[in-house]
Amino acid sequence: MSLAPRPAPAPAEAVRVMICDDSAVIRAAIARMLETEPGVRVVARVANGRQALEELNRQPIDVAVLDIEMPEMDGMQALPLLLRADPGLRVVMASTLTTRGADIALRALRLGAADYIPKPTTAAINDDSFRRDLVAKITGLARLRRRAAAPVGAAPATPAALQPRPASRIAPRLLAVGSSTGGPQALFTFVHGLGPGLPVPVVLTQHMPPAFTPMLAEHLGKLGGPPCAEARDGEALEAGRLYLAPGDRHLLIEAAGPRLLARLSDGPAENFCRPSVDPMLRSAVAACGGAVLMVMLTGMGHDGLAGTRELIAAGGAALAQDEATSVVWGMPGAIAQAGLCHKILPLPLLAGATLDLLKGGRR
Repeated sequence: MSLAPRPAPAPAEAVRVMICDDSAVIRAAIARMLETEPGVRVVARVANGRQALEELNRQPIDVAVLDIEMPEMDGMQALPLLLRADPGLRVVMASTLTTRGADIALRALRLGAADYIPKPTTAAINDDSFRRDLVAKITGLARLRRRAAAPVGAAPATPAALQPRPASRIAPRLLAVGSSTGGPQALFTFVHGLGPGLPVPVVLTQHMPPAFTPMLAEHLGKLGGPPCAEARDGEALEAGRLYLAPGDRHLLIEAAGPRLLARLSDGPAENFCRPSVDPMLRSAVAACGGAVLMVMLTGMGHDGLAGTRELIAAGGAALAQDEATSVVWGMPGAIAQAGLCHKILPLPLLAGATLDLLKGGRR
């Protein structure tokens, strides 16, 4: 089937969404969630990948929500064909909350999907937090699609009011990373850019359910950056390795003489999240003082703001992803607008700036 790429809609138009799922119940549920949002239109509902390709050839679409398991043509078969037909299309994979579903969804991200959502259960259909997250992903991805299609120079610059702080003069002992909505795809770029041989350990909190974090660690470990695994309670943190907070557990840092240890906590959710960035940062400051470098990637909400305040007060440093490349500029925007960042950078530049600070640069 030969499909000609369709031009992106004008920026003033509503976000155009296609829902592709073999369940009519799921299609209707997702459509109801989206159609309550001003500026979002569900323009197509289809039952398999072949129908999605045919629909993409009929009309412009910003974002497709694509189920993985469907008859005739499943999501993994359809994904490369959809992206070939329209390279600017943003695809959100709908995955079951199982280890197999998580592995397939993360493989899809590495093949060009923009993000994933857990396939909605009966409970999720009536959960407003699920709807908010879905809408945030779809509207954020549509904004990135349209910005990429805009004329060169049309992307807004970071506001001049967001003045950077001077870099910390304390050499980092630890790199801490936080991310949420849009985070997996951003992490693939950032971790790959870090490369191997980092002089410090890396701790990472990504808002993600338990079935997904082992698979995320596995995929991050295959990028040519630092080796990655879910953190284990009590293990010593080694330079050059990345430790991911397991789903539904906070990752904390503890000092044991000259060593740093990982601690896992079942403490209450913070900022409606477990794992949460704030307890990771508070414990890192308690263990290392200001010898921590924080990097905040795309994410909804303000998790990490309070912890970053403590870090900066202790003499540490923070970098944030800029608004233009973030799916949602909530978490990085919160620390940027609070004046806590040394630099606010596009995603492709963050790894280089991080390496510069870890290796003693102060620019």
